[in-house]
Order: sequence, then structure tokens, then C-alpha cells
Amino acid sequence: MTTLLVKNMTCGSCARHITQAVKALDPDAQLTIDIPARKVSIDSTQPVGDLVKAIEAVDYEVAVASE
Repeated sequence: MTTLLVKNMTCGSCARHITQAVKALDPDAQLTIDIPARKVSIDSTQPVGDLVKAIEAVDYEVAVASE
């Protein structure tokens, strides 16, 4: 499980965009999104760097909180 901080995630629409970006990379990924805390927890077989790049590609600022 990887937890990412997404600085500019502010609403449900943001959460949908992030989910779509991750699912495009790994259709089997499981996401838990906490919008007020701006945290996205992802259970995926993909490397963390690839998950970060996928979310950054849809214009979000991402930092790794934990792995």
C-alpha cells in the first residue's frame, strides 16, 4: 500500500480524475481517497514512481507520504 499526498485535490471531481489515471495504469488497483486530508492510498502492483507519474499527468501535485 502506498499513500500519496495530492496537494491540489479538492473535490470529488479531482478524486475521479485521479482514480481514472491510476486505473488506466493498473485496472486492478484499489484506491482509498481522503479528500479533506488530500491523501490517496493505492494498493497496486505498479511501481510507486509510475503511479506518481500517472497522477501528475492529469495535472496534480503529488508527494509520496509512505510506502
